Amino acid sequence: MPLLNSIILQINKLKKKMKSLKIYKNPLLLFAFCLLIVSCGKTETKPEEEQKTKTEEAAPTIASLTAEQIKTVGIQFGTIEQKQLKATLRANGALRVPNNNKANATSMYGGVIKGINVQLGDFVKKGQVIATIVNPQFIQLQEEYLSASSKIIFAEQELARQKELNSGNAGALKNYQNADAELKSIRTRRASLQQQIKLMGINPNSLSNSNLRSTLSVTSPITGTISNVFSKIGSYVDVSSPVAEIVDNSQLHLDLNIFEKDLPILKVGQIIHFRITNNSGQDYNAKVYSIGAAFENDSKSIPVHATVQGNKTGLIDGMNITAIVSLNNVTSDAVPTDAIVSADGKEYIFVVTNKKAEEEPQEEENKSEEPKSKEPTTNFEKIEVAIGVSNMGYTAITLVKEIPVNAKIVTKGAFFVNAKLTNKGEE
Repeated sequence: MPLLNSIILQINKLKKKMKSLKIYKNPLLLFAFCLLIVSCGKTETKPEEEQKTKTEEAAPTIASLTAEQIKTVGIQFGTIEQKQLKATLRANGALRVPNNNKANATSMYGGVIKGINVQLGDFVKKGQVIATIVNPQFIQLQEEYLSASSKIIFAEQELARQKELNSGNAGALKNYQNADAELKSIRTRRASLQQQIKLMGINPNSLSNSNLRSTLSVTSPITGTISNVFSKIGSYVDVSSPVAEIVDNSQLHLDLNIFEKDLPILKVGQIIHFRITNNSGQDYNAKVYSIGAAFENDSKSIPVHATVQGNKTGLIDGMNITAIVSLNNVTSDAVPTDAIVSADGKEYIFVVTNKKAEEEPQEEENKSEEPKSKEPTTNFEKIEVAIGVSNMGYTAITLVKEIPVNAKIVTKGAFFVNAKLTNKGEE
């Protein structure tokens, strides 16, 4: 449009000159002026075409974002990882805590719950008090123990007296035998009471008439997390009634069901990559330690058991998982699928770079203004990649252009960076 307006303006000027000089009456002169007008139009179009070509060739590849923009959009960073995405077998399963890592906190004696010191999700150590119970029987057992201890002293004295009488033929043998039997009986009773008191958490040696205890502490038998509380204050519990359940998630197992046709390609020691079914944002690893020798019920599937390796954060007993069983040791460069953007029929990732973005040309009216202070920015370079197979939220890639080792890439929010770059190119 600006070019057309310029040509029209020149034509109008030439018409006025022609009228003043009366050139339009001479055909030769009129033809010469027409050639001049055409040549002027062609001269003016060349710079525009060249500028358009240069613009197309110099498409922007560097985008800049401020720290505030990165935080607002929720951009996340990572690196190119090595993943086993080929030759894999997909399976469903569940997490399980071995029975050796589960325990119930129970009372050795029946009683009424006086207090509960834990809640669901609390971490407890072995021997930590879970709850306290009260029962008059506790005091009775302690009284019997103290009484038995006193009777032993008297029985020992009686036995010594009967022994002396018997040795001097002043007493009957029967009396000596009865005293000996009585002493043994009392000692047996005291030993039994002593063990019962120890089970109550009371030191028999420190027990006296002045420190009799009416409460019993229920302690945790293992270190772990409270997964369930079965009792409440005021309820009665006996030996068969657990007060709470403790689970130690440090030893988690992965149970999978593999179909018969896939059984020959599995072996002990294989690595399994899995994700929680309801949360696919975190990857975990497990190692196969056992393969079943019989079918599971009527499903015609074989149970496969694996031990969870490394990080176990966020994993609990009973979670459903989706697993990828690696059938070989071939790895490839891979990035999260969200890190890849498509543009113009190609795929790209964004790499954090020190390269500077091209300065935008300033208008003449703004050149006189003082430069504004710029907020620190992070630059991202658009790198072309060739994509491969995708599994478990990751996609194998091949870099078209080399990048620094362990270069930081955008793993989440790449579409926003690309939009920022695209908008910059259209300005």
